Amino acid sequence: MKIRHVMKGIFTVIENVELTTTAPEEGFYWIDADVEDLEVLQPLFSLHDLAVEDCMTEEEQRPKIETYDNHYFIVVNSIRYDDEEIFLRALSMFLGRHYIITVTKQKINELRAIKPILWEQEVSEPDRFLYYLTDLVVDNYFTVGDRIEVKIENLEEDILMHTKRSHLNEIIGLRSEILWLKKVLGPQKEVINILNKKDLRLIDDQLQKYFSDIYENAVKISENFDTFRELVGNLREAYQAAIANRANEIMRVFTAITTIFIPLTLITGIYGMNFDHMPELHGQYSYYIVLGVMLALGAGMFYLFRKRDWI
Repeated sequence: MKIRHVMKGIFTVIENVELTTTAPEEGFYWIDADVEDLEVLQPLFSLHDLAVEDCMTEEEQRPKIETYDNHYFIVVNSIRYDDEEIFLRALSMFLGRHYIITVTKQKINELRAIKPILWEQEVSEPDRFLYYLTDLVVDNYFTVGDRIEVKIENLEEDILMHTKRSHLNEIIGLRSEILWLKKVLGPQKEVINILNKKDLRLIDDQLQKYFSDIYENAVKISENFDTFRELVGNLREAYQAAIANRANEIMRVFTAITTIFIPLTLITGIYGMNFDHMPELHGQYSYYIVLGVMLALGAGMFYLFRKRDWI
């Protein structure tokens, strides 16, 4: 657990946790805590039992906001895209009049990225900290969305150029991840909408209006993932069409080969009959003549098929 006093974006580390129970003359306290630290923080800040229980027991929390007498409990999901896989990590926040507590089970990049923003904006209020942190979390979805779009484009090009059976597994996996994200984006969008519209006494009225920009971005992200879902559907159609075309190409080649060998088989079949009196049966050059005719016939048919682009 790290306790910092934040004043005009400048951080001062505090060693004694009990100092945070009293409001500072200026600025606010930012407590970056682990789940285990809530056992100490709950009695100090009178954190609600249900909110603490959610942090300690829920592996994957649904984005939400709950208002209590002296603090708000807010959950948003940070997104990461590592090794072609999408990960969501819950960021739980307790917002009070003079403090904000961030609780995570894994490392979240936005908590590191927020520091220079606080310094640049000279932040001295916990609600402004909440605003900038939420803005970072939502903006990161655009970054992940851009990477997903690039992956879809590369996959589409690869399917058209070199169709493989493994592409189907990639398409199904990508579609499942996008649908899963869509389910998360709905509640998260509603949380930001509440921060924008609901009368919340711990958030300044002027600042609350700025949450509308974050809400618009959340709506855009949701629309982008709707588009991604449609593009993945198109990928599956393209894959099926490419597989069908390749099957048709293979069948066309086999058909052409079979067609070429039909007259050759006819000739060998005729000369394989057991009759004593057949034309040119005992000729000195009959064998070579028949082979030449067969070779010329096969080459001629192959040339004709190639000229008409049948093979």
